[in-house]
Amino acid sequence: MGSDPTLLAFDTSAAHCAAALLSGGQIRAMAFDEMARGQAERLMPLLEEVLTEAGLGWGDLDALGVGTGPGNFTGIRISVAAARGLALARGIDAIGVSGFDVLRGLAGAPEMGALAVHLPGPRDGRYWQDYRNGLPEGAPLYEREGRAPPEPGATLLGPEAEPLARAWGAGHAAHDAQLTWPEAIAELARIAAQRAATGAPGPRAAPLYVRPADAAPSREAGPVILT
Repeated sequence: MGSDPTLLAFDTSAAHCAAALLSGGQIRAMAFDEMARGQAERLMPLLEEVLTEAGLGWGDLDALGVGTGPGNFTGIRISVAAARGLALARGIDAIGVSGFDVLRGLAGAPEMGALAVHLPGPRDGRYWQDYRNGLPEGAPLYEREGRAPPEPGATLLGPEAEPLARAWGAGHAAHDAQLTWPEAIAELARIAAQRAATGAPGPRAAPLYVRPADAAPSREAGPVILT
């Protein structure tokens, strides 16, 4: 694969359906619809619209990029399943990109040193991913009450990072930043294209589920089965 692959990226991990087409190192077309539900029905027509706007077809794609979360469980499954199916049908790679990586890219976060990235989660919680020298360190986590402070000197990145840094002290730098998907889908495409260009895009795209699902099995006794 060349250094400038033609790549279609998309994401449905939150209340939106977003897509961007990157070719020759440039975003050629993109679309973004805010929607609380209906992403499964909207996604494929949206991808067709983006391809048409760029004057390309499915056979012109070198790879796919897909948002893996964190976010809405159903939304993540929709886009990841679509990416896997399309990649299998076309014989190309589906490259997963997390929201943490997208926020790092948009904010121009430093590659060296310790970095703690957070994104808004449900119920006033936060999703967290720590990085060291540009690579994820440990598993992502979800917290509502508060997490242990990152190591002294780590940079905090995310919404309201500055108040958090002041509360924690220990010499933390901070960069307030929001993940806004009309711009983020283009960044997702660029990150996926960079990974595709290496020739080793990583493991198969998979959902990034950070917290347990809200749904739980009923604790009530099941019905008696008559035999």
